[in-house]
Amino acid sequence: MTVVRNGGSAVVEALVSEGVADVFGIPGTHSLELYRALAGSRVRHVTTRTEQGAGYAADGYARATGRPGVCLVTSGPAVNNAAAPVGTAHADSVPLLVVAPGPPRGQEGADVGELHEMRDQRGHMAAVAERAVRVSSPEEAAAAVHETFAHWRTHRQRPHVLEVPLDVLTEPWDGADTGPLAASASPGPDADDLASAAGRLAAAAAPALLVGRGAVGAAGAVRALAELLDAPVVTTVNGKGVLPETHPLSVGASVRLAPAQRLLTDADVVLVVGTGLSDAELWGWEPALPGTTIRVDVEAGQLHKRLTPTVGLHGDAATVLPRLAELVAAGPVAAASAPRRAGAARARQAREDSAAAAAPEAGPWAGLNRALAAALPPETVVAGDSSQVTYFGTAHFWPVPGPAQLLYPAVYATLGYGLPAAIGAGIGDPGRPVVALVGDGALMFSLAELATAVEQRLRLPVVVVNDHGYTEIRDGMRRAGIPPFAVDLHTPDFAAVGRAMGARGVRVGSVDDTVAAVLQALDADGPSVVEVDARALAAASGAP
Repeated sequence: MTVVRNGGSAVVEALVSEGVADVFGIPGTHSLELYRALAGSRVRHVTTRTEQGAGYAADGYARATGRPGVCLVTSGPAVNNAAAPVGTAHADSVPLLVVAPGPPRGQEGADVGELHEMRDQRGHMAAVAERAVRVSSPEEAAAAVHETFAHWRTHRQRPHVLEVPLDVLTEPWDGADTGPLAASASPGPDADDLASAAGRLAAAAAPALLVGRGAVGAAGAVRALAELLDAPVVTTVNGKGVLPETHPLSVGASVRLAPAQRLLTDADVVLVVGTGLSDAELWGWEPALPGTTIRVDVEAGQLHKRLTPTVGLHGDAATVLPRLAELVAAGPVAAASAPRRAGAARARQAREDSAAAAAPEAGPWAGLNRALAAALPPETVVAGDSSQVTYFGTAHFWPVPGPAQLLYPAVYATLGYGLPAAIGAGIGDPGRPVVALVGDGALMFSLAELATAVEQRLRLPVVVVNDHGYTEIRDGMRRAGIPPFAVDLHTPDFAAVGRAMGARGVRVGSVDDTVAAVLQALDADGPSVVEVDARALAAASGAP
């Protein structure tokens, strides 16, 4: 058979040279040349059932593995379907590359009724991505792939979109891939600022750390610095597990709760690492910290958003924090008698008070999450959704020993994320236990992806707590004095749907039965749907 090399080959060969092993997507009429090249490569393709599912799976893959996620979609409606995952990845700083065909060169915005035609496909995606580029040759297409990966190596990791015109995909190409770009210098903080920050930390009597997703790659350095300073560590939900949540200095992913906020405002020095301090993660709290603040971020423009620091350190946390620790350890204050910090005691008090503050909202979700966490291997990855069982339950009542073990769309708060994200995590690290734990409203957004999990033979428990509606919106209506409207829903027999799709399916009504079903599911040959009667759980827990 004649080997055809063209613009599609240029894209795929560039992905291969960047170490991409897995991609997610759905082939289409306009993306055939990408798939011609993909079929002859060593890259594994996972066919999802929707483009949203492909994007969320690639996002979950990236969060769970630390490797960029790649999504291939066709033009027009497929690109539109991928926009929500791109927005999710942008909001939570996830490295996601979406590759899509576009109109032939010279046909942009022609409005002639071509198949899948959009007025401005690239512009549409530029509104939700960090960068969306349209190329004009196979060489440019390959270069754009390499530029994206090079950018991620030294900058904030956010989604990029590559649009390749149809005639570029089919254009013959006899070039050779140039390989990854040489690494550029990573940003680094000013030496005087670094010394000032270290001195302030070393002299602190009651320091604290607040860390987010940008610290995921610096977990060891966070722990070392926290122990050196005897400083409690509060995390955002996206930073959950950066410090093991069983560590004496961990306050957990509780920054939205008043006790953790008091700990931060009472601290004389707060080190803020890798978080945009987004309103979505702080739940309305304005981070006006009265003490000294030191902020570390790989994006210079982020250093002064929502909180102007006393000292701003521009650089990647994995580079900056070890340098800070060295200076603190070698400094004159550290060499003398260090102030008493009582870090473990302050952390324990904030942790206990935060759990008490979270419990009324969590209701039955607290006990369910605690029981699952106690029964499952500690390395388990939990894929959640914009569901109460996740943000009231898993975030606070499922302690994890490491980062990126809770996959959750914290800022964009999309629905339908959990199941495909779990699939992505399972593909990326097949030896690691993964559980999807979502609400019924969320699962209905991505129910079709059960077929993907079956096809991939993933040992994936999909736990759906069914309370027959959009409970968060129902609660919000009641708080606003609005009679609940359009929020009480008919839901299917999820266990039966799972069986119809080729998975196992079981319905349970207690925490103990849920745990037993999940443990069985982890040993099954394929995915399992575990439908939990939320009303029965609430009644058993005494929750309203």
